[in-house]
Amino acid sequence: MNTNASPPKDFESALAELEAVVAAMEGGQMALADSLAAYQRGAELVAYCQAALKDAQQQIEILEKGVLKPFVPGSPDDGV
Repeated sequence: MNTNASPPKDFESALAELEAVVAAMEGGQMALADSLAAYQRGAELVAYCQAALKDAQQQIEILEKGVLKPFVPGSPDDGV
């Protein structure tokens, strides 16, 4: 595992790499140094994913406060 790996390009690629790291570690065939490097990379990827999800949650909250309204069937602006 490369501990100097570049940051992922997006959430989906970070999640895919994290899944690969977990699968490799679960295999139980890694040397100790490789396991430690994999663990470190996994921790970096988890932090990246958590930050991306937090950003998305904040964007949703902003949209809900400013634009989105609860859907009420039969209301004049339900698009029917």
